[in-house]
Amino acid sequence: MAQALRSAPVPAAPGAHAMPAQKGLLRFLTCGSVDDGKSTLIGRMLYDAKQILDDQMSALERDSKTHGTLQGDIDFALLVDGLEMEREQGITIDVAYRYFTTPRRSFIVADTPGHEQYTRNMATGASNSELAVILIDARKGVLVQTKRHAFICSLLGLRHIVLAVNKIDLVGFDQKVFDAIVAEFKAFAAPLGFSTITPIPVSARFGDNVGARSANMAWYAGPALIEYLEDVDAAAAPDEAPFRFAVQRVSRPNLDFRGFAGTPASGRVRVGDAIVSAVSGRTSTVARIVTADGDLDEATRADAVTLVLADELDIARGDVLAHVQARPEVSDQFAAHVLWMSTEHLLPQRSYMMRIGTRWTPASVTAIKYKIDVNTLQHLAARNLELNEIGVCNIATAVPVAFDAYAENRDTGSFILVDRLTNETVAAGMVTFGLRRATNIHVEQMMVDKAARSAAKHQKPTVIWFTGLSGSGKSTIAKHLEKRLHDNANHTYVLDGDNIRHGLNRDLGFTDTDRVENIRRIGEVAKLFTDAGLIVLCSFISPFRAERRMVRELLGEGEFVEIYVDTSIEECRKRDPKGLYAKADAGKIKNFTGIDSPYEAPENAELVLHTDNTPPEVLVDQIIEHLRERGRI
Repeated sequence: MAQALRSAPVPAAPGAHAMPAQKGLLRFLTCGSVDDGKSTLIGRMLYDAKQILDDQMSALERDSKTHGTLQGDIDFALLVDGLEMEREQGITIDVAYRYFTTPRRSFIVADTPGHEQYTRNMATGASNSELAVILIDARKGVLVQTKRHAFICSLLGLRHIVLAVNKIDLVGFDQKVFDAIVAEFKAFAAPLGFSTITPIPVSARFGDNVGARSANMAWYAGPALIEYLEDVDAAAAPDEAPFRFAVQRVSRPNLDFRGFAGTPASGRVRVGDAIVSAVSGRTSTVARIVTADGDLDEATRADAVTLVLADELDIARGDVLAHVQARPEVSDQFAAHVLWMSTEHLLPQRSYMMRIGTRWTPASVTAIKYKIDVNTLQHLAARNLELNEIGVCNIATAVPVAFDAYAENRDTGSFILVDRLTNETVAAGMVTFGLRRATNIHVEQMMVDKAARSAAKHQKPTVIWFTGLSGSGKSTIAKHLEKRLHDNANHTYVLDGDNIRHGLNRDLGFTDTDRVENIRRIGEVAKLFTDAGLIVLCSFISPFRAERRMVRELLGEGEFVEIYVDTSIEECRKRDPKGLYAKADAGKIKNFTGIDSPYEAPENAELVLHTDNTPPEVLVDQIIEHLRERGRI
């Protein structure tokens, strides 16, 4: 995919700098369902290309006796499956890159895992490839994972597919089996937009139609696999895309030099060109193009350069530079295909960290328009996405970002989403188009601002956020606190969970997805109240840390005070003022926090209250003291 998806750069082929000019380089991947023979095929290709040294061959023969799965025959998969876990399980887990050369071409091949659990690794391999070899076990035919990998290849812009029907020897080299599999795959792939689909029957174990055409299939008149790969033209069209330059680093070695280091994602730039910082709209001209080996007159895709501009512009890491006459789209909302990669399902409105190009920004999925059934390519209604599901979603970012459609530019049109607590990459995305409404909506500046409203009320606007289990005492404490603040002439308002669900959030249930949306709406309302200069008391279970953090980030410094009402679930059961725990225990209430839905206790709350044996008045005293110490009242 683009730079956003890459966990690490793909290493250059050994000796690539000394490669004759006429010798091309092809990057491709092998993919398909688990145990279709991907690693074995690559090992056989290395063997047929005479890329295995004598000592490697001896080691392979020894390893085949210990770890092999072919009853004493050489197991070529062991050349690629280097991890001990891979050898023990007989499956590929990580992406393994291998290099080999024939007299006519050089290759970088990515061996990607077929197991559903490691689909994210397959997507990473596809993002760095120009062609895909999709393997199918002749005995099993087209499987769900086969279709999923084909669809991902299509999303990631691969247009050339080799359909390698492997283990053809195990079905007696039967042409009918081969033809049926090819027909089924082509029927499925017809809407995916591949330019070419080249079917080849192979036996990776015995080398049939791998390095040379097999005598066992007189009915097949096409090329052997390596022969085809040597001749295929899978290179992208000449780079005529507009100039895009994502700033990786601002270089300031001394007071006399300020440059912007990076690598053009597309297009070319020359000294004297008029360029623009896409988000800010500020323009300048290129004064110098600096490299370690001296200045250049122009730079093109993949050149590592530092651009020096004629004017002092406020540009930082993550900004995108472009030609003035060919700017990328800039918006804080866009539609995208999203491949979900986490075992925890996607929750719309939850805040994640997005990397697009070199920029990091908070972002959320505001809506799932539909998910795609990889078997039928049908569009299905969805409220969330599970592991390996693909959906079309609306994305919102905290700040405007520069982007192109992925179909136009793989680097500026791709992104990843990262969980803010675990730092796990949970999704990869491909931008389809910007949402026009995002460019037509502007923030109106009022004549009276928050500071003026607060000054009139002689207080600092604050959100006091009570969180805890049902029955912990949140609402009781909030009521007593509001009474105390009101008596002190403070201007307040209480947002209570039950009251909100009678009006603003009456359409929401208690699923994880609805809980996220519930808190998002409340956070936005609380922000409006603080803008009015009020002290807002919010009493909500709010079980997830991510959503409480989201509300905190909506507000200014010091305006969010999180109070954890730490009451044991046993004590909450005893109180059970609404009889909810009894109903939940009886199975009459689903998704009840603390019973069959989790509660994530705060890790760094401003104040922790223990209510088991402490009256509300004493707890209110603690809160008042805390607010005074912080200068909020």
